[in-house]
Amino acid sequence: MTERVDFYVLKSSTAKQRRTFACRLTEKAYLRDLKVIVCSDTAEENAALDELLWTFSDRAFVPHEVHRSDAAAAAPVQLTPDLETLGSADLLVNLSGRLPTRLERFARIAEIVDADEERRRLGRERFKAYRDLKLPVEAHQLDDETAV
Repeated sequence: MTERVDFYVLKSSTAKQRRTFACRLTEKAYLRDLKVIVCSDTAEENAALDELLWTFSDRAFVPHEVHRSDAAAAAPVQLTPDLETLGSADLLVNLSGRLPTRLERFARIAEIVDADEERRRLGRERFKAYRDLKLPVEAHQLDDETAV
């Protein structure tokens, strides 16, 4: 059962800033022994996140893997563009532009929305959909320094 949905709204529209914030959020959850799924729109974005999770901080170590549908999820952090190939998680970090299916699989959902006009529009649609589903939703406006 989904306990809550947090929207993190960035002022920047750069993909790197959105991904870096996703890495920081993922690291924080991993350090709390949470199982995390990071969902993006494409395999290319997954590859960029995979690389960034190894390099975004000199002090960070976040064991993760790019999930393949034919393999069992072994690492505590899974990167995927296809949520249907994975089971449940403590936290879903949603970088995609779509509403996740079977929300009850995720205890918490973190939506990261940047200043790109289309991503903002899709984020507003998801925000409304979560509210319509009667889920507790909270928005956090982040400045550029907080988001990095």
